[in-house]
Amino acid sequence: MATESIAPQAKNEDTPRGFAFALTAYLMWGFLPFYLKAVSHLPPLEVLAHRAIWSVPVAGAVLLILKRTDELKVAIRTPSMLGMACVTAAFITVNWGIYVWAIAAGHALEGALGYFINPLFSFFLAAVVLREKLSRTQLAAICLAGVGVVILTVGAGGLPWVSLGLAFTWGCYALFRKTLPIGPNQGFFLEVLLISIPFLPYIIYLEWTGQGHLFNGTSYDTFILMLAGPITAGPLMIYANGAKLLRLSTIGIMQYIAPTLIFLIAIFAFKEPLSTVKLVAFVFIWSALAVYSYGMLKASRGR
Repeated sequence: MATESIAPQAKNEDTPRGFAFALTAYLMWGFLPFYLKAVSHLPPLEVLAHRAIWSVPVAGAVLLILKRTDELKVAIRTPSMLGMACVTAAFITVNWGIYVWAIAAGHALEGALGYFINPLFSFFLAAVVLREKLSRTQLAAICLAGVGVVILTVGAGGLPWVSLGLAFTWGCYALFRKTLPIGPNQGFFLEVLLISIPFLPYIIYLEWTGQGHLFNGTSYDTFILMLAGPITAGPLMIYANGAKLLRLSTIGIMQYIAPTLIFLIAIFAFKEPLSTVKLVAFVFIWSALAVYSYGMLKASRGR
């Protein structure tokens, strides 16, 4: 999934085209659990590898069509940019891996919680790492979210590591991604290209030894694994184009669409139990998001 930090805006205004792009991307992310549940009979690491490998030709084709390969060539020839791309690629790989495993293991609710927490965790990182001063509403939102996490921890007898892992890895990814001076489409292609370097021989090994499912599995397995590319690359690249045509506050509100859909799918489609403890924790998280949204909209009106 993505946040408002990935793509810069050209103008501080909303456009119908930008709204359509962003809505499409968030809906695709929101319904992604259905795809991940469809591949849940396969090893999560193999699914993760195919997500990266099949994203390379999709992202590459988009760059060629748009004729935006110049920045990519510069990044590949610049060691510092290449090194930072390796860092962002590592964080996004872990994020994808946690999410793939969580859906397969029946933890979609925890996944939704992680993406609800994500914008609040980004504020926390900005304060701790970048020394940015938090407003009162931002601080209140983080405290409310913290209470929700504590409730989950006490109720479950341990940290909600899936939720925290998703929020931490995506927050760090967004933080380091800001330091990579390259467009979102070019950056995504470079990241999946780097991720594919270790995964490609892994997939070749699996297929060679008969353990893989691309050629050794059913035709259904082959089709659904190859589908991982457009399903992974599509929404991110659509979002990147939409984010430039929307205000930051609009994107901030729209990013709740995906975790809301994930939450509803987990309860009504996957039939995951929503205990009282989880419900109370979610109420605190939703309250935190309401405070966060109010502060963001108030600041936007002030500007």
